[in-house]
Amino acid sequence: TQNQAFSALLLHCREVLGVNLTDMGRNVRAKRGRRIPVVLSVDEVSVLLDELQPRHRLMIELLYGAGPRLMELLRLRVKDTDFGNGVLVVRRGKGDRDRTTVLPHSLVEPLRVHHETVKEIHEADLLEGHGEVYLPGALVRKYPNTAYEWQWQWVFPTQNLSVDPRTKRVRRHHLQPRYVQKAMKQAVKQAGLVKHVSVHTLRHTFATHLL
Repeated sequence: TQNQAFSALLLHCREVLGVNLTDMGRNVRAKRGRRIPVVLSVDEVSVLLDELQPRHRLMIELLYGAGPRLMELLRLRVKDTDFGNGVLVVRRGKGDRDRTTVLPHSLVEPLRVHHETVKEIHEADLLEGHGEVYLPGALVRKYPNTAYEWQWQWVFPTQNLSVDPRTKRVRRHHLQPRYVQKAMKQAVKQAGLVKHVSVHTLRHTFATHLL
């Protein structure tokens, strides 16, 4: 595309020719065409949810019912679920900002049950000498035991422990996006939906159904 070629030329000038073209404001850049986002109907959402396995369904329901981005959901920690006020706290979302979003009443009890399951996994990890979760360096240095506390654990952890490549410590990381994307793709196919549906479609659907 024009923008890709333009960026390649800037990179060539800077890295190869040693010329830093800083004043490029007068150059005309290609504009992206606006696309109407895909939105599912209530019936389509219902059909989609029926095709999901129980271990995937809660995540998809939260994406639709609360509207977080996929990585925002996967990075939720236990302390970010406020059952009393019915909200989820999204940390360091787009623009590196924190915000809150609604936690649907219908998902409060399923999420509570899920928390209990995750807590059992965490307690078993602690008994085996693990149970540490990744935290920002400054926080770990100030409060070294915080990484083992329940409230800091991921809401959606992986099934297996793994070695953190940054620290070489054995931890249970949060689920990766491809895990949810694969489940979503399979459910869309089984539901027979003809729309081009992705995980992000649920965010558009959430916003539209709020209107």
